[in-house]
Amino acid sequence: MVRSELASKLAAKNSHLSPVVIERIVATFIDLIVTALSRGDRVELRGFGSFSTRERPAYVARNPRSRTKVEVPTKFSPHFKTSSRMHSRLNG
Repeated sequence: MVRSELASKLAAKNSHLSPVVIERIVATFIDLIVTALSRGDRVELRGFGSFSTRERPAYVARNPRSRTKVEVPTKFSPHFKTSSRMHSRLNG
């Protein structure tokens, strides 16, 4: 499911809200999660799962074409862990 499908399904279940308002709600929700993760916070949605960031340490790689060494800096990547309730629903 992509973002527009999510918005259209929410609009179908909430006919009293316009599609523009639904799209704004979805965009705000996603922006809040991204903002919290960029601050280093953890976002937990009970019954669904939790979002957090993981640090990937710096390392030295090689450019495959020129064989020169390239330093790759430390990076943070998002991580999602499902809740036990969702895990049991998915796996019976």
